[in-house]
Amino acid sequence: MKRERIAIISGLRTPMARAGDKFQHLQADTLGTRIIRETVMRSPLGFDEFDEVIIGNVAQPIHAANIARVIALRSGFPRETPAFTVNRNCASGMQSITSAADRIRANEGNIYLCGGVESMSNIPLVYNQKMTALFLKLSKSRTFLERFHALLSFRPGFLKPIVGLMSGLTDPVSGLMMGSTAEVLAREFGISREAQDDFALESHKKAAKAKQSGRFAQEMMPIIYDEENGKILDYDDGIRDGQTIEALAALEPYFDKKNGTVTAGNASQITDAAAAVIVMGEEEAKQRGLTPLGYVSDYVYAGLDPKRMGLGPVIATHKLFKRTKLGMKDIDLVEINEAFAAQVIACLQSFDSTVFSKKHFNESKAVGAIDPAILNVNGGAVALGHPVGMTGTRMVLTLLHELRNRHLQRGLATLCIGGGQGASLLLEVE
Repeated sequence: MKRERIAIISGLRTPMARAGDKFQHLQADTLGTRIIRETVMRSPLGFDEFDEVIIGNVAQPIHAANIARVIALRSGFPRETPAFTVNRNCASGMQSITSAADRIRANEGNIYLCGGVESMSNIPLVYNQKMTALFLKLSKSRTFLERFHALLSFRPGFLKPIVGLMSGLTDPVSGLMMGSTAEVLAREFGISREAQDDFALESHKKAAKAKQSGRFAQEMMPIIYDEENGKILDYDDGIRDGQTIEALAALEPYFDKKNGTVTAGNASQITDAAAAVIVMGEEEAKQRGLTPLGYVSDYVYAGLDPKRMGLGPVIATHKLFKRTKLGMKDIDLVEINEAFAAQVIACLQSFDSTVFSKKHFNESKAVGAIDPAILNVNGGAVALGHPVGMTGTRMVLTLLHELRNRHLQRGLATLCIGGGQGASLLLEVE
């Protein structure tokens, strides 16, 4: 039985800002509040017409537990409107949309505000276990002598912090940082450093062209990041207009200093950003006389070995095609999140490989080759950045706009997910 399409009525995103820079003083709930309030204000809907708010976020700030609820109340939603936060690592922004779709199809609601937000600048440093134990001992000390003896156990090494960002980007099952999983794929698929740098350069070129043409202005709301001095960011500041292959080649490997090929230049950038979309069923949109930006017609999530998590788009897309009876020939545009250049290149090889298909799906036919001309036509996370909780929403928004601009019908948005998963969404416009 064919399922009802889910209408994306409209949406907005902030610019993506390099972590530790322009948005560093804007917490995730602040970024989310700004973009979500504006998304609703620009729509034909009132805040009281939404059934629920669903927000994707990975590094949930300690001062804003259930960040979706905090954002919803600060944005202007009535206190009666419930809200919840979802976390599927890199796919959290997509999960917000598909969670709403599931609820719509189950007749649990009609209209949802969905989105994703991440302030990677504000992922905290954490005291290590020894320092935490010392603080606990001090708090339990009742006399000066007890506190004195507790302090005698202090060693300078206790002050070495746990870097929350690095810890969060490390898979506890495989023990590998996400960049190390890209190194696994680079070795397995024989992907050279040169190939990765070439891919990164192309991402910057495409993103720079899109920025210069004003393409991203369709989906972006400028953000005031320094009110005192009137400073505004209205572009993705990770894009390097004059990026060169020589500059990329000069960078040292980051995750495997001795034998690695993955660098800060051919990996996604650590960034801060937020995005939001208004979601409802197709029939609801028709009854209201609304013309959606586009539709989510189907979606799947899939699991795989965490050490090879970068192949998630291939596993998930195969599952999506099996269910929808479609193939790559039916897809007009493809967005694959550029977590790492090596990871995307490994996916492209696997999509076009009968050997891979036989090994993983026991099928003699490849999932389907992707024409480079339809892949990430406005660049990807290598140039734009990957604010992990927001990226999935951004990909849906960007792809729907691009399908409409080019008068095309069907797109595929897919990404790998830390911990060994993949997500694939089938999008359509009319």
